Amino acid sequence: MVEEGAYWIAWAQISGVGPVLLRRLQQHFGTLATAWNATKVELGEVEGFGFQTLEKVVQQRSRLHPEQLFTKHRQENSHFWTPADADYPRLLLETPSPPPILYYRGEVELQENLGQKPMVGIVGTRQPSEYGIRWTRQISTALAKNGFTVVSGMAEGIDTESHSAAMKAGGRTIAVLGTGVDVIYPHKNRDLYKQILTAGLVVSEYPTKTPPDRTHFPRRNRIIAGLSRAILVMEAPVKSGALITATYANEFGRDVYALPGRVDDHPSQGCLKLLNQGASFILKELDELLTMLGAIPQIDAAEASTAPEQLIPTLSSELQTVMDAFASEVLPFDLIVQQTGMTAGAVSGALLQLELMGFVSQLPGMRYQKS
Repeated sequence: MVEEGAYWIAWAQISGVGPVLLRRLQQHFGTLATAWNATKVELGEVEGFGFQTLEKVVQQRSRLHPEQLFTKHRQENSHFWTPADADYPRLLLETPSPPPILYYRGEVELQENLGQKPMVGIVGTRQPSEYGIRWTRQISTALAKNGFTVVSGMAEGIDTESHSAAMKAGGRTIAVLGTGVDVIYPHKNRDLYKQILTAGLVVSEYPTKTPPDRTHFPRRNRIIAGLSRAILVMEAPVKSGALITATYANEFGRDVYALPGRVDDHPSQGCLKLLNQGASFILKELDELLTMLGAIPQIDAAEASTAPEQLIPTLSSELQTVMDAFASEVLPFDLIVQQTGMTAGAVSGALLQLELMGFVSQLPGMRYQKS
């Protein structure tokens, strides 16, 4: 039996069928294997499959053999995930356009993939001022020391500073590339690249040996936003690619923060625009930022063992299912949905009732904990 992952790879080879259409195919048919064997009429029922796209599918599908393609792909690319794999990053999978193939190199940490370790994206200009560099280093260091994984794009400037500072603080970092995971760009970051492989992960939706292309970098920004629970824009002109990342973050329901600057500073114009549109301020008190991002003090083990157990009255089966998903730790909304097996709407309604009853409380970033 051909693995479902093979069909993700096969569908990705068909021109005109990108990540958004693949997501719709999966949602419509349940699996891409079923979609692969669907008729032209059945495929036409999926939103976005117009006449030209259907013609391409019919012509190209007959020449592709998923199992053979999967074997060949595995030989040429040693490490990759498809959405059919359990290790595929959970937060990214919940976006409207998850990459059909996500290549990686480095040290995988399963907690990150499962959404159990918070990841924060840091983006900004390739030509930061001393002010931008200083705050990027301070914030990346604070995040790393408080258990966050820093996500960025390994470009010059803000990206480089965020990766470097996180690793110097002993933390993990993830670089999302616009090239193959074996292609270092810019080349001056070759030492940084090697360090990331030992203290984090390099990921890309492009296969090995893919060279840099200017069309790749705006697209990879959606992956930075998709992996992260929040995006921090440190310094960005109005036309900066960092604003593209912030736009994706808004679309994906992520929190967006921006570093304020002077109104006459060119590198700060994009940040000021974001703040005017409702982004949260990055202020001098980093403890406040960490709290907003979900960093909470650890409960002392002795204290936890003596804490009285809260008595919960009889709840409906739906509410009890949601309560059973909670341990002592904070849980993000998407993980509660995954653990309960309920729809997002049902979970949202149950959480609201439990919050009104005083049994759970909501934290910033759509996180919940027992009250």
